[in-house]
Amino acid sequence: MSIYYTDGSCEPNPGTGGFAVIKDMKPHILGGEFNSTNIRMEGMAIIAALEDAKGAPCEIYTDSEFWINVITKWSLAWEKNNWIKKGGEIKNLDIVKVVCPLYRKSSATLVWVRGHNNDPGNELADHWANKARQEQLLKKS
Repeated sequence: MSIYYTDGSCEPNPGTGGFAVIKDMKPHILGGEFNSTNIRMEGMAIIAALEDAKGAPCEIYTDSEFWINVITKWSLAWEKNNWIKKGGEIKNLDIVKVVCPLYRKSSATLVWVRGHNNDPGNELADHWANKARQEQLLKKS
């Protein structure tokens, strides 16, 4: 079974963002976008890991409780309500509409890990997400 660690980076937030997917403790997928947020990058990293797994059993470690809640809880009600939530718009709906069906079709397990707490996989993902963000900045100049 593959083990993924995902993380996103944005500085300033909002601003230029990067994300990283670590697979089996090695940098595997890097990406980013210029006008982004940390939350968007976290979601895009999870999408990249799910796509890479191609439905095979895997564990995806993330420090984003937000995305775990969106994917496993909140989106179920939002979808039933035609992608409307109490209290206003659903931010990053474009990502939500991609990540949720991917997860539901997958054999992935999402695992929350406390960020910046000396977990080697999370630290590696954080490091490479920052590098991915810096690469976006280099492309821009």
